Amino acid sequence: MSSGRSYEEGCIAAHALDLIGDRWALLVVREMMLGPRRFGALREGLPGISANVLTQRLEGLEAAGVVAREQMPEPAKVQLYRLTEAGLGLWPVLRALCIWGARQPGHDPRLFISPSALMLSMRATCARARAAEHRVAMRLGEESFTIRTGPGRFKVERGNGPATLQFSGGTNAMAAAVYGPQPLTVTAQGLIGFEGDPEEGQAFFDLFALR
Repeated sequence: MSSGRSYEEGCIAAHALDLIGDRWALLVVREMMLGPRRFGALREGLPGISANVLTQRLEGLEAAGVVAREQMPEPAKVQLYRLTEAGLGLWPVLRALCIWGARQPGHDPRLFISPSALMLSMRATCARARAAEHRVAMRLGEESFTIRTGPGRFKVERGNGPATLQFSGGTNAMAAAVYGPQPLTVTAQGLIGFEGDPEEGQAFFDLFALR
C-alpha cells in the first residue's frame, strides 16, 4: 500500500482496499488494463495526477504485487509498467464500477475521457448476446485500437488490425457517438470520421448503452 495506512481489519474487503484503495490507484490500473504503458503515457491518460503522486501509486501497486516493471530491449531501453496476474484480476472490479457509475446521477460526459477508459467502458457495456461479427478499428487521437465482436464475444486490443469498420476522432466525441441516442449518420456528422457500411456501423454502436 503506497500511503502506509491500513484499515487494520481482518475483513477481506478492507484488505483489498489496503492494497488498491488509495486515490488514483484503480485509475492507474485502468490505464494498463489493455497492455503495458510508459510513465508518460500513463500521465497522458490521467491528466489530473501529478508526477509525484503517479510515482507513489506505481510504487505502492508494485509493492502490492499488482504492477510490475519491465524494460524494452535495445535500442529503445524504455521502462514499461504492466499489470501482473493479480492486476489483471481487477477487471471485474472496474467493470462493476463502470456499470454502477453509469446508473448514478451526476455523470458529466463532457469531462476528460482517456482512450483506455472509453475502450474499457465499451468492454463493460457491450451487449454480447446480440453481437454480430464486427471487425472495428478505432483511432482516438494518437492511440489505435482493434475491436472484434461476435455472438457472446467482445475483444479489444491496442494497435491496428484488419477491419471492415473504421472510426476516428476525439475520445469525448467518440463516446457521444457510441452512447448517444441518435443514428450514426447524424451523430457522427462533423464529430468523428467513419469508413464502412453505415448499417453495420450503426448495428455495432447499438451494442452499447450506459443505461
